[in-house]
Amino acid sequence: MFILADDLGYGDVGCFGQQHIKTPNIDKLATQGMKLTRHYSGSPVCAPSRCVLLTGKHTGNSYIRDNDEMNERGDVWNDPALEGQRPLAQSEITMGELFQGAGYNTSFIGKWGLGWTGTEGDPNAQGFDHFFGYICQRVAHNYYPDHLHRNQQTININPDGSEVDYSADLMATEALDFLDKTNGQPFMMVYATPVPHLALQVPQDSLDEYKDAFEETPYDGSKGYRPHETPRAAYAAMITRMDRDIGDILDKLDEMGVADNTLVVFTSDNGPSWIGGCDLEFFQSQGGLRGRKAQVYEGGLRVPTIVRWPGKVSANSESNYVSAFWDWLPTFCNAANIEHQQLDGHSLVKVLEGAQDVRRPDALYFEHARQAQAIIDGDFKLLRSKQSAAWELYNLREDSAETNNLAEQDQGKVVELLELVDNARVKSEIFPLKVELETSK
Repeated sequence: MFILADDLGYGDVGCFGQQHIKTPNIDKLATQGMKLTRHYSGSPVCAPSRCVLLTGKHTGNSYIRDNDEMNERGDVWNDPALEGQRPLAQSEITMGELFQGAGYNTSFIGKWGLGWTGTEGDPNAQGFDHFFGYICQRVAHNYYPDHLHRNQQTININPDGSEVDYSADLMATEALDFLDKTNGQPFMMVYATPVPHLALQVPQDSLDEYKDAFEETPYDGSKGYRPHETPRAAYAAMITRMDRDIGDILDKLDEMGVADNTLVVFTSDNGPSWIGGCDLEFFQSQGGLRGRKAQVYEGGLRVPTIVRWPGKVSANSESNYVSAFWDWLPTFCNAANIEHQQLDGHSLVKVLEGAQDVRRPDALYFEHARQAQAIIDGDFKLLRSKQSAAWELYNLREDSAETNNLAEQDQGKVVELLELVDNARVKSEIFPLKVELETSK
């Protein structure tokens, strides 16, 4: 059971330091399992992070390396017939396919963003017996859409622009229904809730929980997405409602009698958003880290992560082992005794079981937006951002907030890490780095 929040910051839940937002079920999960305090997403944005999770390949080798609307199709933002993002290639072997082949009932519920219905990136074509949710990331910008998808079927909801069916509620119900229908058979589910990705929208009963809780400045919609009269309350209420849904799903595992034999992971696909009414500073969503979504600083990549695996993972434990999304496929396959090809990731089973002498055998590599790159090797991180081609060097053990750039004073370490960067990736025709384009001129 992989529970994936959307744009949830490192500091947005109580067990990772949040003071303003109530997350009792996630906090309880942390007491039942292990917190991974140095776990990284696959990318600082949505689609490539999902690709990395499902394929076990980091963004130096993965097929999808950035959000790609495929604008060459036409006016994708206004033509509803053009929903969906670049499809994941059929040649990619996914977590869904591996577990499906091993006899598991496989389900993906939530936001997909890796290809539309009927393409090679259709979730049903990528190893998931069951899909329900948003096939398209753009449609997911509205929690009261006029349709969702269940496998090959379009499910029409909210006629004439009404706001009756809250998509996150429908997804939680679908997850419970799927679990009810497993009939004792093994299952693998990715529950990819769209919360708390913008827009700020939440049913009134949840909003009322935070009535008058914060000083508010109405958001007028000028920085994207929809306006909201009480944006802080809306953001908090969305996360608390998500926490309620997660609690219901975990209770269902108890009810089914399978909680003790189910590995549960909770995490986020990248760091928190900064537009559309989000208030990073007030909520301290980055948990003291620098940066946010769409950046390769720690705040854009390091995500709150909890693992519960009764009998294997000690309750109320914690690990600072450096890990990332591409480790989950080999971890799950190891746990389930499923064979897989050698990928970028490494099984975390020994770490989860409490081994203290495990050291990561390689560096973590990230790239985004055709220019931003980062590599983490031990205590050191080298990066360059979309805003600047200059490389920056940080010692994360001493400076997790990335405030002291060591690039000038430790050029030897920069050269050492640049060699790792060059060896970490293969070229992509679809997502070339800017330097590749300049070299080819």
